[in-house]
This record gives sequence, structure tokens and C-alpha cells, in this order.
Amino acid sequence: MNMHIFNTLFYLFVSAVVVAFSSPLNTCRSYCGNITIDYPFALQYGCGHPGFRDLLFCMNDVLMFHISSGSYRVLEIDYAYQTLTLHEPHMSTCDTIVLGGKGNGFVVEPWRFPYMNPIADNVFMLIGCSARSPLFQGYPGKHLPCRNVSGMGCEEYYGCPAWDLLGHRTKVISSAYGSSPPECCAVPFESIKAINLTKLECEGYSSAYTLAPLKLDGPGAWSYGVRVKYSVVEENNDFCSACAATGGTCGYGTDGIRQLCMCGRLNSTSNCDSGT
Repeated sequence: MNMHIFNTLFYLFVSAVVVAFSSPLNTCRSYCGNITIDYPFALQYGCGHPGFRDLLFCMNDVLMFHISSGSYRVLEIDYAYQTLTLHEPHMSTCDTIVLGGKGNGFVVEPWRFPYMNPIADNVFMLIGCSARSPLFQGYPGKHLPCRNVSGMGCEEYYGCPAWDLLGHRTKVISSAYGSSPPECCAVPFESIKAINLTKLECEGYSSAYTLAPLKLDGPGAWSYGVRVKYSVVEENNDFCSACAATGGTCGYGTDGIRQLCMCGRLNSTSNCDSGT
């Protein structure tokens, strides 16, 4: 009887080992706090898509997103809609306006441009920009780039209590339509490609986005943060689909460019069934 139990346990142990080695686990999927990190993102070098390498970092269960303009806290990754929601402490909101050029703005490295950009319904409101700012070159003769984005803009933003606290509200309303550049200029990311406060000579910025099809009831109801859309090219998706279908996990090689299908102890340039 004891020998029978031993043989049964030994058989189960061997079976478990065989399954473990024959069915590669997704060692690239991980978690940071309550956020799941999965393809195309990763926390480990070699995992995920190479276009998103060295992008996310987990610090004390807080997920951080790092690009050339600075670091941002990741509030959410929506894999269904392929978006990230970001926050940074020096971004102005309806309750607080941060000046002094402390904010990160938002600047993506040129090589990341094909993979991520703020969504079309994200407005950047640049605050306290110098008359010498590239935004206002040729003003007042030249048409300003300032405009509402999805029903959000500076005219509404001036109604926030933060402007009253600064004692600027009367000034901004009177100057917004005068001969001097406005105190606040709202732009879509697509129009200037980079929110660099130093180059734009701006004191601060705010960023808000909307997910609702209807116009929200005032700036107090806006969502403040940066909503980023990410994507990978179709051929990369095809590669990863084939890799995953054969039990592999998508990653990339030591050159940081070439995609690999990670198949347990071996890597493949196609899928786990090919053997190459």
C-alpha cells in the first residue's frame, strides 16, 4: 500500500515537471500595485515590444512612465482601448495652478512617435507663456494655434477657482481678446507635437481629457491628466499572435530591436513550434 502511494506521488511529480517544461509560462506578465503589466509593456528588459522598452518602472508599488520630458504616474492601462492615463504633480488643475516652469509637459522621443501620442480628445492648456513664445510668433497678425479641443479650452478654464486664488482672473479675461497674447493657450498635441515648457517659454500647463460623447458641465468636471494612445504595427501583432498561439511570450533580443518569441528555455524568431 505504501509503495502504491509512493508510485502515485512520484508519477504526479514527474507529470508536473514535464508540464512545467513543455508549457512555457508567461514570465513577462507582471503587476505593480493593482495594475497588470502585459504586452506590449513590460518591467523586465527583453519582454514586451521593443518600442516600449525602458518605459515603465515600478517603485514601491507605484507604476511610473518615463519619457524624455520626465516621469509620470500611471493611473490606468486600458488594454481594450490601448490607452494609458498619466498624472504628474506639477500639472495644474481646476483647484491649483502651478507656475515656475516646474511641470513636465509632454515630449516623446522621436523613435517612440509611431507607438504613442496623447489622444485627440486631450487638451493641453499652456499658462503664462511669454510674448516671445513660438506659439505667438507673428501675433496679432498671425492666427494663434489656441483653440478648444473637444469642448475644452481656456475660456472655460478661466472659470476655475484656481484663477481666483492667484488673483489673475480679471487680468486673464480682459487680456484674452486684446492685443497681447492670452494668459492661457489651449492646443491639441497634434498641432505642436511637443509640450516643452522651456522651449515654449511657458510658466505652467494643464492637461485634461474627455471620454464622454457629450460636453461636460464645466472645467470642474473635466478629467485632469494625460491620456495616451498606444499602438503597435500590424506585422508585430501578427508575430505575437503566432507566438502566443504556440505557448510563447513576445519579447525582443539584446539589440533592443529584433522581436523574439520566448519559449521557455529557448527563444525563436518565429514561434515555439518552428524550433528556430
